[in-house]
Amino acid sequence: MARLATTTDVFNAIAEPQRRRILDLLTEGEQPVGGIVTRLGMPQPLASKHLGVLRAVRLVQVRRDAQLRLYSLDAAGLRPVHQWLGGFERFWQQSFDRLDDYLHDLQAKDRHGPRN
Repeated sequence: MARLATTTDVFNAIAEPQRRRILDLLTEGEQPVGGIVTRLGMPQPLASKHLGVLRAVRLVQVRRDAQLRLYSLDAAGLRPVHQWLGGFERFWQQSFDRLDDYLHDLQAKDRHGPRN
């Protein structure tokens, strides 16, 4: 099966560590490109390229303020990732529930002491 292009698939877009760093930074609020470049220590053309990919998959929004382009997180674009991860969340919750049951059983055995 052919892979989807990075600019059409949110999973491929967030697979790149630098793009995840940009998303993490944008959780703090709106940022100009220059701020992203400075904070993450990456060249401006590379930051712009990554921001373009994130825009294409609707993970960031951009607005103009005079000469600045201000980027903000659009977390709604992460919905497919969140839905996919939901299955794993159920798995882990069931695992923790089983562990909790096991620990309660051990505590109950400790309270009743050793049996001879």
